[in-house]
Amino acid sequence: MIKISNKVTIPIDEIEMHAIRSQGAGGQNVNKVATAIQLRFDIYASSLPDFYKEKLLARSDRRISTEGVIIIKAQKYRTQEKNREDAIDRLRDLIKSAAVVQKKRKPTKPAKAAKEKRLETKTKRGHLKILRKPVDY
Repeated sequence: MIKISNKVTIPIDEIEMHAIRSQGAGGQNVNKVATAIQLRFDIYASSLPDFYKEKLLARSDRRISTEGVIIIKAQKYRTQEKNREDAIDRLRDLIKSAAVVQKKRKPTKPAKAAKEKRLETKTKRGHLKILRKPVDY
C-alpha cells in the first residue's frame, strides 16, 4: 500500500513496474543490467477518489498520457531498488500535488500615493529631457 494522505492509499497491485536499461554513460554496467524502472499507473482503473482522478486528468503534465496513464521513468540511481523507491515517491508527489487547491487570485489596484508618485517621476523625467535640448536664442 502506498499512502497518499490519511484517508487515501493506493494498492501496490494497481502499479505496474518494469525494469529497463538505463540511458547515458555508465560503461559495461549499463549494457548488462536493467537498473532503470518504468512505472505505469492507470488513473481510470485506479481506486483513487474521483476528486483526485479529475484533478490529475485535468493537468497538462507530459508524464500523463492521453489514455490517462501516468508513466514515470526512474534512472537516477545505480540500483533497481533505489530507482523503484524513487519512482513510487515521484508518483506519490504527483498525486499529492494534484490535490492542492490553488487560491483564487484577487485583482489588486495600485494605491493613490503610488499613482501620484509615478506621475510625478514622469513629469520630472520629462523636464530633465527638455533641459537637454539645445538652447534656441
